[in-house]
Amino acid sequence: MKIQTISLRGLFMVLPLLFSSESIFAQQQAPPVDPTFYESYSWRNIGPNRGGRSLGSTGSPGRPNEYYFGATGGGLWKTVDGGNEWFPVTDGQISSSSIGAVAVAETNPDIVYIGGGETQLRGSITQGDGVYKSSDGGKTWRNLGLEETQAISRIRVHPTNPNIVYVAALGHPYGENEERGVFRSKDGGNTWEKVLYVSDKAGAADLIIDRTNPNVLYASTWQVYRKAWKMWGGGPDSKLFKSLDGGDTWIDLTENPGMPEGPIGKIGITVSPADPNRLWAIVEANEGGVFRSDDAGWTWEKVNEERKLRQRAFYYSRIYADPLDKETVYCLNVDFWKSTDGGKTFDVEIEVPHGDNHDLWIDPNDPMRMISSNDGGGVVSINGGKTWTEEDYPTTQFYHVMTTSDVPYHVAGAQQDNSTLAMPSDGWDHMMGRGPGHGWHYAVGGGESGWITQSPTDPDVFYAGSQGALLTRYNRKTGQIRDIQVYPRFFSGEPASALPERWQWTFPIMFSPLDPSIMYTTSQHVWKTTNDGQTWEKISPDLTYADPETLGETGGIITKDMNGPEIYATVFALAPSVHDVNTIWAGSDDGKVHITRDGGKKWVDITPKDLPKFSRISIIDEGKFNPGTLYLAANRYQVDDRQPYVFKTTDYGKSWTKIISGIQDGHFARAIREDLVKPGLLYLATEHGVYISFNDGAQWQSLQLNLPDTPVRDLVLKNDDVVLGSHGRGFWILDDIRPLREAATVSKQNEVTLFKPANPIRGIYNAAIQYYLPEEAESLTIELLDSNGELITSYTGKKGETGRRSIPPVNAGLNTFNWDMRYPGATVFDGMIIWSARPQRGPLAPLGEYQVRLKTGGVEKTTNFELEMDPNLEGITAEDLQKQFDLAIQIRDKVSEANEAVIQIRAIRTQAEKMNLEESSSEAKKLDELLDKMAVIEMDLYQVQNQSPQDPLNFPIKLNNRLASLQRSVENGQARPTDAAYVVFEELSNELKGHMAKLNQLISNDLKELNAQLTNPIIVE
Repeated sequence: MKIQTISLRGLFMVLPLLFSSESIFAQQQAPPVDPTFYESYSWRNIGPNRGGRSLGSTGSPGRPNEYYFGATGGGLWKTVDGGNEWFPVTDGQISSSSIGAVAVAETNPDIVYIGGGETQLRGSITQGDGVYKSSDGGKTWRNLGLEETQAISRIRVHPTNPNIVYVAALGHPYGENEERGVFRSKDGGNTWEKVLYVSDKAGAADLIIDRTNPNVLYASTWQVYRKAWKMWGGGPDSKLFKSLDGGDTWIDLTENPGMPEGPIGKIGITVSPADPNRLWAIVEANEGGVFRSDDAGWTWEKVNEERKLRQRAFYYSRIYADPLDKETVYCLNVDFWKSTDGGKTFDVEIEVPHGDNHDLWIDPNDPMRMISSNDGGGVVSINGGKTWTEEDYPTTQFYHVMTTSDVPYHVAGAQQDNSTLAMPSDGWDHMMGRGPGHGWHYAVGGGESGWITQSPTDPDVFYAGSQGALLTRYNRKTGQIRDIQVYPRFFSGEPASALPERWQWTFPIMFSPLDPSIMYTTSQHVWKTTNDGQTWEKISPDLTYADPETLGETGGIITKDMNGPEIYATVFALAPSVHDVNTIWAGSDDGKVHITRDGGKKWVDITPKDLPKFSRISIIDEGKFNPGTLYLAANRYQVDDRQPYVFKTTDYGKSWTKIISGIQDGHFARAIREDLVKPGLLYLATEHGVYISFNDGAQWQSLQLNLPDTPVRDLVLKNDDVVLGSHGRGFWILDDIRPLREAATVSKQNEVTLFKPANPIRGIYNAAIQYYLPEEAESLTIELLDSNGELITSYTGKKGETGRRSIPPVNAGLNTFNWDMRYPGATVFDGMIIWSARPQRGPLAPLGEYQVRLKTGGVEKTTNFELEMDPNLEGITAEDLQKQFDLAIQIRDKVSEANEAVIQIRAIRTQAEKMNLEESSSEAKKLDELLDKMAVIEMDLYQVQNQSPQDPLNFPIKLNNRLASLQRSVENGQARPTDAAYVVFEELSNELKGHMAKLNQLISNDLKELNAQLTNPIIVE
């Protein structure tokens, strides 16, 4: 076979950049808002810590606690403590988050190679951008090329020479291409040779090196392709190969004696390090199964044909030899199987935390150490698979995202190969789930792939879908659930052409914004219910192309796979109007757009002429301010076209404008939304992150900020936040986007600007004070005032000061300072130890109007906001909260009074200790008597024996501690103080009054008399 040499410098690193006229114009035109305006913003990941699919994992023989796994939408993750904690290592350094293969050099574990893309070709795969290498254990990465391979199944490193590395590339999943097969590098990835190539229709599916003789390699190729409507695998280019010379030449083993007759599909291959003549192959064929060779591949015997090992072959077909025992072999499928008799029986099932198993690495020196990849992530075992680590990391893959009407709002989505999940956007501390540190979340019905919507009239009721047309009504308060499918004729194993109703893997479920009694869902038709799903009315004809080519069988020539992801020609996007209850917009997954303006009696085809057939219209969003406006996000990556398709119309679809200027090539569109408040402010979700447009789509600019490269399948606007549902890194929130709504104006004026804060909610949201500075300020002061203009507290920040939350930033651009809504705390003194109280923490502000004033460089700006009540409170009034604040303030002042008395006594003692009085003098005796009397008062006010935080368990607490703890008790929750709180406050206040009377008498009489005799009198402040 002829070896093709490919140089990184010659091809992969000097690829010509092709720009459309629109993108060239975007580069030349200055953006409407300089990105530095909002560079201080950051996305906030809220989890959940529930892992998603992983196809590749590995460990290090020399570092027993170090492992890696690749997430199929979340980058590469690493652990250095055996899997207890994981952290991402590729964020910000790679331009595709799907990691399908990972390998560590055995002789230098700091050398790590990763390959992008997914080769287990289910319906939600993400393509990669080649090979990356780290030489420092994952801290930094560089791209080694092979970008157009798109899907890499294996990377294998020579066991003794880390510069020799092999890449098994499947190639474009959605189209034919030349960058397929096995590639080899002899210089650590700087240059590559394509050493095994069959055709532009078949790529490498598996690859293994004989560790006893690294010149011997085995590889399989797989003829396969996927479209939105079909995955088709198997054919004459599916083969098994062997090389005896390190990949220079290859021998076809596919038709050797004992191998099954064609057609052949996917093949998994492994070689035993304990006996290199022993091979196992799991072969997809009509008479397929597990085949074993005991003569290094020259002849074969079928030793097992159980369906449990070869079902759904396209998604599995992985087999692994034990490194020390030639009779032990593992086979991965839905379940994890082990054979100890050479593959004849796989009767040992290894229980893993999640099903659907895809990869296994076994320590070559210790078979008890292993890491496995499955649809829940990577898991580590140190006892041969008896127990595994948890999959508690945020590599969650969501299809859509929605937010609830709760306060704080909850974020919900359907997780791939898991359940639906809803979780709070902010603290919800009274709930706990799965143990400390895991956070609270709950399912809302439906299943792994569906839309979710909340009832507009009952916040406890959710509607959620999933594969197979599932549509449930679930009440989170009672736990009641009901299946309300439109047409509960279950399907599986049937082509779309056989189905009366074609239900996609994920289909819309939504209410009319103008009539809460109307709910819609979609097959190839639009369906409507007005009685909570008891009956459904079909209100449209077929709104798709319904091309027969797209409605046939799927899976392949050997193994069919017809379960839902490939159900095609459906209404994939829907937008009931916010302006007119009879107007509904619909978009199909094969490229059709329709509108009805009479409630479904008549539908008009308004497909943009520049939107090609077979475009998936992913999300449509009606303009909130102007009737007749619709924004459309579509993609064609499943027909091997990765360009963005984004359109808008302002005349009900009579004409369309393509709005893609500024979007990077390959960042195909997933969702588009218009801002809730600012007309023409748009947000775009793409396969590689998020964009924003300040001019109604005329130009887009990146809003990526700290967001890692991850597919963003959906985004929604909630209140003043942007909420993302990613397919690999969970949920993300961009908090308080109010300044973005004014960004264009502020950037143009370029002057100090104080934005009106969103109204905080007492006990839930603090006041986020945002301001713009045209340049870095030398100093800046923020003052908080009550409704009467009386100063509550102030904070000052200066250039160069960092590190404390109480310091307002002074950076050029947008800045944010959070006021915790608390008045100043009590006076405290150095070394004070208090139990069960924090006197430094002032009372929580009462409800009402507040002002914020910004001062910097001679400029003064003022705005206002209102502190609102927590709507979750029951049986509580504004008067109750005012009484709570009033008492807390009184207690705080008493704490200050007690502490100031201690400070005063100590100041007097300090001055006295500096006096040089004769011990026998009358002045000295009077001074000692005075200090002794004051010490008694001090000890009544504060426990002076406290020297460490838990000393109050040994020494009785005193008055200032009792007062401070009373404030904590009064402010524990939001409610009117109890009668007992007033009683105790009165008692403690009277006690303090007595102590203060004694102290004041000592100062007014004894100290005054003594000072008259002293040359240098004691000063009382």
